[in-house]
Amino acid sequence: MNWFITLLTDQSVAHTLLIISLVISSGLALGEIPFFKIKLGIAGVLFSGLAFGHFAITIDPHIMHFLREFGLILFVYAIGLQVGPGFVNSFLQNGIRLNILAASIVILGAVITVAISYFGHIKIPIAVGLFSGATTNTPSLAAAQEILGGMPSIDSETLKHPGLGYAVAYPFGIIGIIFTMLLTKLLFKVNVDSEAESFRTLQKENANRPIWIDLTINNTNLNSLTVDQIPFFKTMDVVVTRILHDGEVHVINNKTQLYIGDSIRLVGEKMKLDELKMLIGSESEFNLKEISANLLSKRFVVTNKEAVGKSISELRALYAVTIPRLHRPEVELTPSGSVHIHFGDELHVVGSKESLKQIEKILGNSLEKLSHPQIVPIFIGITLGVILGSWPFFIPGIPSAIKLGLAGGPLIIAIILSRIGNWGTMTWHLPKSSNIILKDIGIVLFLACVGLHSGDQFVNTLINGDGLYWMACSILITLLPLLIVAFVAKGIYKLNFLSVCGLLAGSMTDPPALAFANSFSNSSAVSIAYATVYPLVMILRIISAQLIILFFIS
Repeated sequence: MNWFITLLTDQSVAHTLLIISLVISSGLALGEIPFFKIKLGIAGVLFSGLAFGHFAITIDPHIMHFLREFGLILFVYAIGLQVGPGFVNSFLQNGIRLNILAASIVILGAVITVAISYFGHIKIPIAVGLFSGATTNTPSLAAAQEILGGMPSIDSETLKHPGLGYAVAYPFGIIGIIFTMLLTKLLFKVNVDSEAESFRTLQKENANRPIWIDLTINNTNLNSLTVDQIPFFKTMDVVVTRILHDGEVHVINNKTQLYIGDSIRLVGEKMKLDELKMLIGSESEFNLKEISANLLSKRFVVTNKEAVGKSISELRALYAVTIPRLHRPEVELTPSGSVHIHFGDELHVVGSKESLKQIEKILGNSLEKLSHPQIVPIFIGITLGVILGSWPFFIPGIPSAIKLGLAGGPLIIAIILSRIGNWGTMTWHLPKSSNIILKDIGIVLFLACVGLHSGDQFVNTLINGDGLYWMACSILITLLPLLIVAFVAKGIYKLNFLSVCGLLAGSMTDPPALAFANSFSNSSAVSIAYATVYPLVMILRIISAQLIILFFIS
């Protein structure tokens, strides 16, 4: 047994791996245990680390520092790749009001945190930890820890404070969101079934996903014109895919001539297709897909590097096909000829059997390649992120140079690269499963090290120190912003209750709260609101934690 005791106490590589693995595995198991139907989730790793640290079962401080920073980089880089593609669209297209309300929750929480620190005489490092825990947002804790560690005046003991504050505040962070949802439901006497039906009706009215329609050409002004000569197809983002002429259905292209009596299939948004009825003619009595025995439609995934960057018009011309729909993460669109395809795009292609075989070869359509990430772009992205994060710059009012750090640099680079999509033969696309693994490994390494580092003080702070006082302050940080915005959203703007619940859960980036909100109804309203505000809120919470430290640290 001496060898095992040595393994637990000797500061070796085997000891480090053993302790880190035990902290992470036991923490994840703890996170799956429901406490009054609420689970800690991945935050259980932090509490497991605190327990190990309390009993002085820890690892070498230098190795701990490396693992914490490396985990942070992996985590924020994966977060950036995840939220990047939808960051702009979520704000501009999917609900400006929802995003403004969610941003208000973040800003109010930051203001209350600073006020509590000033009037309640709580040190800023602790207050930032309370801000992160009270809003159940681990990335903001990571960002705060990283930028705090880069300040020369901060010692090792002070660096423990954000983790302690986070651990104290986290449990009520989850409870506070659920309490706000239930209180809103009670005070506004919400009928959930009625709210779900109202949302479904609104979704049908505002649906803008591409659909198809077959129209017969009755407008004499269109007779003998080519598709290229009819401007409203381009201006209305509508694609013409097939034509029924002289009893045969063919793939259509820009040089195809249209004649009175022909039937054509159009793909686009419902509202625009309804307008085109007045310009083209009535709905056709034929279903062009059913009678086009010589044409097939298939979905192909772009996995061949040689296809990346090609335009839709180029593919149509080379392979005599039409591409009425294009799917990308979080979006389905009717592509114009100028749209360039990215790695991972899913194309709906219509053409003959031979043309489909040809285009499949150039597109790749290999699910194996799609699920296998490119490793080189990941480390190039991290390299660029570390360089950007280490670049010093000055802000008026702050005497010394500041840096984006190992949280801000990789995050910004990942967002930029995810928007670029491809760089030559390299793609910044990361399959969803790979992104989840990268993100989860990063965050559990970070939380395990934070817990081990702060564990020797946690119990003493909670029982003999100011832990209970901190907890009371964190309740204000959680509840006040949520209650104010919930009442404004439901009482003034009359938003759908289920959307409000998604807004509240998304503003805290809290999966357990999302799961609770989904228990009200199987409506998609909750998930849509959550996904709409998530990208902006995630960025704002990371930035807020850093700004609080930069502007208010003494």
